[in-house]
Amino acid sequence: MSTPASAATPLVYPDSDGQPTADNTLQWDWMVKIVGELRELLAGQQVFVAGDLLWYPTEGNLDRQAPDTLVAFCRPPGYRGSYKQWEEGGVAPQVVFEVLSPSNTQDEMRRKLRWYEKHGVEEYYLIDPYMSRAYGWVRDDTGLAGVAPFDEFVSPRLGIRFVRDDELRLFTPDGRKFRTREDRIREIVEELEGTAEELRKTTLAFGEERERAAEARREADEAAAKLERERAAKEQLRVKLRAAGIDPDAA
Repeated sequence: MSTPASAATPLVYPDSDGQPTADNTLQWDWMVKIVGELRELLAGQQVFVAGDLLWYPTEGNLDRQAPDTLVAFCRPPGYRGSYKQWEEGGVAPQVVFEVLSPSNTQDEMRRKLRWYEKHGVEEYYLIDPYMSRAYGWVRDDTGLAGVAPFDEFVSPRLGIRFVRDDELRLFTPDGRKFRTREDRIREIVEELEGTAEELRKTTLAFGEERERAAEARREADEAAAKLERERAAKEQLRVKLRAAGIDPDAA
């Protein structure tokens, strides 16, 4: 007897494919740099940015990919175990990045390109950190079309700029270079040190100002005391003159 459809075991969509996130530190640094900068760039917007997250485009099918970075506009940021497209209003990630590792083959990368093309990706960028190069494909009427040359290019969706001269660099729309995690930590430390120094200077200046104010008060108090002594001495002299029969107020 066949099992009724209502009693069938629900399909499980694993949140992990058992593959390592990165093969080496160079690949990892690029992945972290791209995800971190895009999240900062798109913060506060209805955009979901994730790294190495499984994307299932079709319900009831375990066919999936785990882009090194995916960007889905019109989707809220937040936690996902995986990106199940049917639970995301049918929205496919519009932009994906892959960072090459030594184990990737040309056939594998061609299959990924065709997969992303099939499932609606609008922009696909492949970073080769070993050759310091990037390759890009942008969707047109025929599918994902290669962008050439790619020594300087601006992403239509993200507005980020790819530049290659002596090295490959990515820039935000306002011209800031994409940073590694270590770069970001160093900037934060330098900013905190700068803030601490400004606070130290402000505290020192405040202390010096307080000391000047206290000195001014002391001088004012001394001047007032001196005037009071002079007034008392004059009054004593007037008393003595009167006792001697002399009118101190007489002309």
